[in-house]
Amino acid sequence: MERATNSSSSWIIWTAVAGALTRLRPVAVRAGAVMMLATCGGYYTASTLGDTFGAGGLGTAVVWGATGLAGGPLLGWAGWTVRRGRGDARPLAGAVIAMVVPGEGLWLGLSLHCWGEAAGFLAVGAVSTVLLTVYLARAGVRRYWLCAVLTPVGALLFHLAEVCVLGALL
Repeated sequence: MERATNSSSSWIIWTAVAGALTRLRPVAVRAGAVMMLATCGGYYTASTLGDTFGAGGLGTAVVWGATGLAGGPLLGWAGWTVRRGRGDARPLAGAVIAMVVPGEGLWLGLSLHCWGEAAGFLAVGAVSTVLLTVYLARAGVRRYWLCAVLTPVGALLFHLAEVCVLGALL
């Protein structure tokens, strides 16, 4: 359970949900950036106050802040696009959202060898992919199946990004 509460995918999913609840795309994109920065800032502030900051310190906070600035707008856009977008961007956006959980599952299994937690993340990733794909199909998106096809590719890319970022921090 600790890995689920302290996982990048849990931060990211809420950013996509916020984007989906926003009416205007530019607001969703900006809100995604603000949300990720606020989450990162809150996490590291609480870690500092609780004296659990760890070895990475300020450098780790800066790296995750920069990562949030890149990923937050993307996930805000993805949430908005799945709900309100048009055309083939919708299943692509669905894959962007769905890829984060199995991507983190790959990190947990392949990099940290925590296969029990990895299996949980991979299962939740599969369920979220199915739910997003069904949602898109019911919404009348012509190529809804692209969400299911692109999610594993995105998960692998997400895993490789985590290897690059986390590998440099650990």
